Amino acid sequence: MNTMVRHVWLYPGLIWLGLLGLLAATIGGAYGGWGEISESLNLLIAVLCVGLIGILFMNLGGASVLVRLAAAAGMFWLLFAFIMTASDYLTR
Repeated sequence: MNTMVRHVWLYPGLIWLGLLGLLAATIGGAYGGWGEISESLNLLIAVLCVGLIGILFMNLGGASVLVRLAAAAGMFWLLFAFIMTASDYLTR
């Protein structure tokens, strides 16, 4: 296997293994019986998964400013939608 092929497959493979590790941590948090900290742990794991996918798979770290701005705007509106949904649920 030459160095070009190894470079093409090694980096996404390591990211994929990291995502599988986070999946195992999510399953462990769901069935671990850790009580209230389990929810916070699963949210932290979800944020890490989104970070890995966004920065590494989507190459947002090396993207242009306009692409990063569009991704940030999408995350802002997603957060806004979650906040509005939670406020509706919590006020009933």
